[in-house]
Amino acid sequence: METRVAVMSIIVEERDTTETLNRLLHDYGEYIIGRMGIPYRQKGISIISIAIDAPQDTISALSGKIGKLSGVSVKTAYSSVKSTAEGQES
Repeated sequence: METRVAVMSIIVEERDTTETLNRLLHDYGEYIIGRMGIPYRQKGISIISIAIDAPQDTISALSGKIGKLSGVSVKTAYSSVKSTAEGQES
């Protein structure tokens, strides 16, 4: 199975969605390389960055689910690095 490395940038403007967002990220945890969250208290938002290594369809599915959450926006940047399940780059 071919995987891609990507970074998701997430901005949370409605705190009520945080629990749902965290549940989604937990569900996809096997693919997440790392996560950084920054609360920007002065603006009342949170900024989250997710590094992920997963099949293209999995990344798109997660991004789509996050994007449907109220008060949450997400953008995904893909690396040109592709690899197989065995870790061989192509």
